[in-house]
Order: sequence, then C-alpha cells, then structure tokens
Amino acid sequence: MNWTGKRVLVTGGGGFIGSHLCERLVEMGAQVRAFVHYNSLGRWGWLDASPHKGEFEVVAGDIADRDSVRHAVQGREVVFHLAALIGIPYSYQAPSSYVQTNVVGTLNVLQAALESGVEKVVHTSTSEAYGTAQYVPIDEAHPLQGQSPYAATKIGADKLAESFHRSFNLPVATIRPFNTYGPRQSARAVIPTIITQAFTRPEVRLGSLTPRRDLNFVADTVSGFIAVAEAPQSVGEVINIGTGREIAIGDLARQILTLIGRDLPIVSESERARPEKSEVNRLCADASKARRLLNWQPQHTLEEGLQKTITWVEAHLDEYRPDQYNV
Repeated sequence: MNWTGKRVLVTGGGGFIGSHLCERLVEMGAQVRAFVHYNSLGRWGWLDASPHKGEFEVVAGDIADRDSVRHAVQGREVVFHLAALIGIPYSYQAPSSYVQTNVVGTLNVLQAALESGVEKVVHTSTSEAYGTAQYVPIDEAHPLQGQSPYAATKIGADKLAESFHRSFNLPVATIRPFNTYGPRQSARAVIPTIITQAFTRPEVRLGSLTPRRDLNFVADTVSGFIAVAEAPQSVGEVINIGTGREIAIGDLARQILTLIGRDLPIVSESERARPEKSEVNRLCADASKARRLLNWQPQHTLEEGLQKTITWVEAHLDEYRPDQYNV
C-alpha cells in the first residue's frame, strides 16, 4: 500500500499505542485524522506533545456516540480502531462503561465504516481474549475466555467485527496484540508501575508475581498494525502479534531493577491481585500466522525495549504517581 496521501482515521489516537501509530502514519505520508476522547480541557492525550503536532487532524468526541463516530469516519479510506477502555482492575468496578465503550463503540465504528465504504478497517483485539492459556504457544484457534469484564467486552467487539465481515462483506481485519509496552504507557500497566517505583520508592509493590506474559515493544506493535492494513489477505482474519517468548512478572521486575541498577525488595500485595478465577496466568503467542500472511516479526529484544522504556519513563516521572495504586 502506498500511504502517501492516504486518508486514515485512528480512533484512540491520543492513547499509548494510538499516538505512536498516528506518528508512524504521518511519517509514511498519510493524511491522518485522530479521534480522541472529548474532555473539557481540550486535551489530545499524548498527541499534545507529539513532534508531529500540526501534521495531523484531531477530532474530539465519544466513541460510544454514533454521530461523533460517523463524523470522524466520513471521507476516510482506512480506519484503525484502537479506542477502548483497557484497565482490567477498573473493569471490575465499572463494567457497564466497558460495554458502552468497547462494544457499542466498536459497533459505531463498524456501522460508520460500512456506510462510508471504507477500504479497510483494522480492529484491535487483545490477548486477554484468550484467558489463561489452555496450551502454548497460543494460536488464533485457541478458545476465547472472558475472565474479566474487560476481556468479555473485547471478545464481544471482536465478534461484532467478524459478523460485519461475514454479514456485510466489510473489509475488516482483527489484530490481536499480546502485551504491548514502551514510552507513554500508563501506570495501569505493569512495566511503568515497576519502573516508576524503582526510581522513587524503597520497594516495588505488585500483584501476583507468577503470571507469565509475552511482551511486545510498541514500535513492533505499530509495525504489526501497518502490516495488517497493507495485506489484502488479512481481511476476515484474526492475527496474533507477539514474540513467542514469555516472562514471569517477578522475573520481569528483577530484570528491570538490574537494568536500572537498584536492588529493591519486590512485594506482592493482595490489593493489586486479580480475583483468583479472573487472573490470566499465562500468555505466549504463536505469531506464525503474522509471519506467513504479513511477513511481520518483532525487531526489538526485551532488553532493548525495556532500556528504551526506562529511559523515557525516567525523563517523564512527573507524568506518574508511583506512590499510588493506579486502577
């Protein structure tokens, strides 16, 4: 695909992955419209401080509002749908808001894309849709398990995307990234939680230390989004994006502390742990489909990605509250 002049929409463009994706698309020559969540301060999330500010159009609205979404989709050729509520602990407290944002919001995007005749929709799933691995590595045929309200709503959104392809021939592809990390990630995620505490606290407080995760550096996840959009053969498919390598949270914390050069105790707090039946104990991707269909594979080792993330977080500690548990 030639991205020069391509009219693109990124929903959730002000977020962690979305802002990186917007910037990459601008660098490739696309005409980028970012859909961000309306707020009274007029903030655009991470796009406020983007080095490419002024090179993309920003539209503020609510993904759960059909009219907002229809306006944003109008005139776009490719839609990347990333807007979502993603914090798992908060989904225990406010499941209805997750339904509105993740399910109704996705429905709005799909309907608007169908009405506007877009060339391609790239819908964002999550490895949490698989729940605890029944086998590893996890391929796209693995059963889906809603082990949290967040996961359940993402499964619902994924199935809506599938249904719009099957029912209306909408050209939609679903990307299913395993855990993404990197600069700009919020402290609702484990890696920024570890790093910020390592720089500012006498100990690192986490939830369970035994779950294992497959970690993708954000630049590799973004390249996965681009590859899914570019490949005609991705239409109608669900495609894992992952490294095929896993690490336990406790080991991850120790590796980060080593890279930072601090020797701190690591404490497991019950307050931070998920309910027993909701905890996803193991996620490890089989990304052979991505290699086969997209010629995609990660370019960063875990140590490389962690070092880049540590450097960024250290320079932006004022963006975090390491003394608080961020739900």
